[in-house]
Amino acid sequence: MVILGVDPGTLITGYGVVRHVANRTRVLECGVVKNGSARSMPERLKAIFTKLSEVIEKYQPDEFAIETSFYSKNAQSAMKLGHARGVSLLAAANSDIPTSEYSPREVKKAVVGSGAASKEQVRFMVKTLLKMKASPALYDSSDALAVALCHLHRISRAERRFRDWRSYVDAHPDKVVRRLGR
Repeated sequence: MVILGVDPGTLITGYGVVRHVANRTRVLECGVVKNGSARSMPERLKAIFTKLSEVIEKYQPDEFAIETSFYSKNAQSAMKLGHARGVSLLAAANSDIPTSEYSPREVKKAVVGSGAASKEQVRFMVKTLLKMKASPALYDSSDALAVALCHLHRISRAERRFRDWRSYVDAHPDKVVRRLGR
């Protein structure tokens, strides 16, 4: 399974692609889309969309995971972040990739064990969990890999659960007490 994780931002959008096969997860690519503050918003959004579309074309991810908006008191910042999220989601939707969204706290908890973890702790755990030789250069790319790992963690937990009682009974016939005469 290939997962593309995204940490959106209008100045820097981080992305990370991981492949998970037979209980082994490795990084295929991670990086950032850097936009200068002198660029107009439409140019920034186009750069994000274009790069993510290229990454999607190259790796054909099975799943797309993105960090949800961080709500601050600054409405202008929240709107800009929403734009970056929107073009990121559009890149995934254009390729019909199933998409999941995770809050920053949820990502940190899945990767570090604490929703209040620092960026340094997230970067360290990403490097450790993915057995990387060097840490990602920017926090945005390590955060994107953390989003991908969070998604991988969530879907692997979901796979261990049972869809319904019938699937549980079929998997555990020894735990079922049958009434006499049936």
